[in-house]
Amino acid sequence: MTTADITRRSDLRNVAIIAHVDHGKTTLVDGLLKQSHIFRDPDAAGNLIMDSNDLERERGITILSKNTAIRYGDIKINVIDTPGHADFGGEVERVLNMADGCILLVDAAEGPMPQTRTVLQRALGIGLRPIVVINKIDRSNARIDEVKELVMDLFLDLAVDESQLEFPTLYAIGRAGRAGFSPDDLAEDLRPLLDTIIAEIPAPVSDPVAPFQMLVTSLDYDSHKGRIVIGRIHQGSINAGDSMAITGEGVTDSRQKVASLMTFEGLARTEITRAEAGDLIALTGFSEAKIGATVCDPNHIEALPSVAIEEPTLKLTFGVNTSPFSGRDGDYSTSRQLKDRLERELETNLSLRVEPTDQPDVFSVAGRGELHISVLIETMRREGYEFQVSRPEVVTRKDAETGETLEPIEHLVVDVVEEFVGVVTELTGGRKARMLDLVNDGRGSVRLEFAIPTRGLIGLRNAMLTATKGNAVMGSRLIDFEPWMGPIQSTRSGALVASETGTILANGIANAQERGITFVEVGTECYEGMIVGQNPRPDDLAVNVCRAKKLTNMRSSNADISVKLTPPTILSLEQSLDFLQDDELLEVTPKALRLRKRWLTQDERQKMKKRAAMAEVARA
Repeated sequence: MTTADITRRSDLRNVAIIAHVDHGKTTLVDGLLKQSHIFRDPDAAGNLIMDSNDLERERGITILSKNTAIRYGDIKINVIDTPGHADFGGEVERVLNMADGCILLVDAAEGPMPQTRTVLQRALGIGLRPIVVINKIDRSNARIDEVKELVMDLFLDLAVDESQLEFPTLYAIGRAGRAGFSPDDLAEDLRPLLDTIIAEIPAPVSDPVAPFQMLVTSLDYDSHKGRIVIGRIHQGSINAGDSMAITGEGVTDSRQKVASLMTFEGLARTEITRAEAGDLIALTGFSEAKIGATVCDPNHIEALPSVAIEEPTLKLTFGVNTSPFSGRDGDYSTSRQLKDRLERELETNLSLRVEPTDQPDVFSVAGRGELHISVLIETMRREGYEFQVSRPEVVTRKDAETGETLEPIEHLVVDVVEEFVGVVTELTGGRKARMLDLVNDGRGSVRLEFAIPTRGLIGLRNAMLTATKGNAVMGSRLIDFEPWMGPIQSTRSGALVASETGTILANGIANAQERGITFVEVGTECYEGMIVGQNPRPDDLAVNVCRAKKLTNMRSSNADISVKLTPPTILSLEQSLDFLQDDELLEVTPKALRLRKRWLTQDERQKMKKRAAMAEVARA
């Protein structure tokens, strides 16, 4: 290889869009796609075009990293849309090395948030050229100048060399598809941003005579073509029909033929015959490929460095459904089917860890956070799987020198109105959080920063939104592992547990509502040991929600004709996970989420309670 062979491709740019959740990445990509004329009718294309997954649209967040490509004059710009939530940080980490530069989006009101720091640190660490876009400048509470200073401070903290401190700053209203170099003078479109990408993002280096190398960063599947391998060509070139080797950890060095070669154009993949260094491509014909493997020239087998992914912080168990209603709703309910599905998830979900337990039909699943795991649970139930999960717990470590137990600590940032500062402080204080900073912007909003154990975050979001009447925005990122901080006092009271199996009746619910809050509706089927509500007292209470009103031939008044019921509190998946205690499980089926006790009968629960008490005495 000689210096003369190396050139830069002036016809191509590769850029990733990174930001904290809900700062406008996908909306900005919408604007770029609509203005690049890939749609016959841009107005009919809708919003959140890249969020094609049903769960992404329902939750309003990006879960999976995705590729698209637009044309600006004679130049092709490959755009990589990444998630903003910290729980999906693995999706960001695995695709950043496909880009030569990044667009850092920052909300003009919220400013840099925890995930902003995390993704920027990773981008600067691998040498990406940054462009800063301060978005949503039309917000009534925008603080543009202050946010710009905060971004500069962030770069001063994270830059690995001086050149990264010289970055262009643009201002935008992503929803309107407008951008400019001054907040007071925005263009009518996104041309200023596109011009900046062309001018600032380095063109990919091309060396056509070097042996081919490509790191696999994504996998997809097509019912006709089979497994699709996606990545960026690190060096060399490739033609459709070439024979290539695949190597790397967990992959046997094998030679396979490129069945089809595709590149990205707009939202589609287009068949091509040749691609060169810098291109983002998709290959078929490599059935054994895994993320992190290297596709390379069979005469020069050499693996590229794999993608470094942060370890999980939260774990729970997935097990075969053992409730009396098992097998009613799901298409896949055996331990073999559950194991195969979890192993299949490991191929694309790099942040996930699956390990066996001492029970053959129960598996330990660890992920980045509560949302990361809940998305997997929801995806599986929609695919027809039926299973049960346990209460989430944190993943701990042992100190190599002292043997002390260490737990994950997160940097939590909460933006809240002044009147709820006391409420937020009280909520976090009870979860072993220590305050790091408190800043009042002088306009009624306060930003509080805490260091808090990851286990303290379980259930915190729902509790905080309730306590602040929806006036809180929170974000967090993993910062370190520290010595175990001791037990966190549970705020949950006891449960109302069904004492009979049958159909829930109005009279039974009315009696249960005299004792607490109910989670189930009249007409729902239940079984003994199923949790049907919450008891305001600490202990669990068995209630018969299937009890009918005794019939007589007399009634004293019209009030006896109907029973007045309070509407039940229907828990979401995340709320159900937050509700769980150690002796409880969540039954997940395609049609229902049911909270239940591990031991269904009252006698079993009493026996296990006595055993636990005796074990506690023996330890003491």
